[in-house]
Amino acid sequence: MNTLMKLPRRLLASACHVGPDAEQPWPSPLFRWGQSLALLAARVYVARVFFLSGLTKLRDWDTTLALFQDEYQVPLLPPEVAAYAGTAGEVLLPVLLLLGLGTRFAAAGLSVVNVMAVLSLAEIAPAALAGHQWWGSLLLGLLLWGAGRFSVDQALQPRLRA
Repeated sequence: MNTLMKLPRRLLASACHVGPDAEQPWPSPLFRWGQSLALLAARVYVARVFFLSGLTKLRDWDTTLALFQDEYQVPLLPPEVAAYAGTAGEVLLPVLLLLGLGTRFAAAGLSVVNVMAVLSLAEIAPAALAGHQWWGSLLLGLLLWGAGRFSVDQALQPRLRA
């Protein structure tokens, strides 16, 4: 039992190493690479979901307008404006998210699209709601931690500091 209790400490110790001030633990390079890979996976997954939804709306614009007029009850916006805004968000913001360009802006915008999608439906199936909650949690992670190493944001960071 004693060995099992030490295992989490060993895993934590391997994920962190001591920083320059000798008291502050810093994530190890392995942890930072893993986090960046997880953020990349989240960006790809969420971008694909929203982009494909936007393409579906573009393919049959008449049906999209009808849905926004009859089915979706978007608060504060006329149905036609909501259709244009929602579709534009679902097509443009995923591209930014995928590239990791303005990641927090794109994640915030897609979060608004996600919340509006849930609020605009009178009834939503439990499985659909679970999907929206999952996407929302991934977007929250991107809002908190940004795009990670594999992004245009990261590539531009040294240039923006100069």
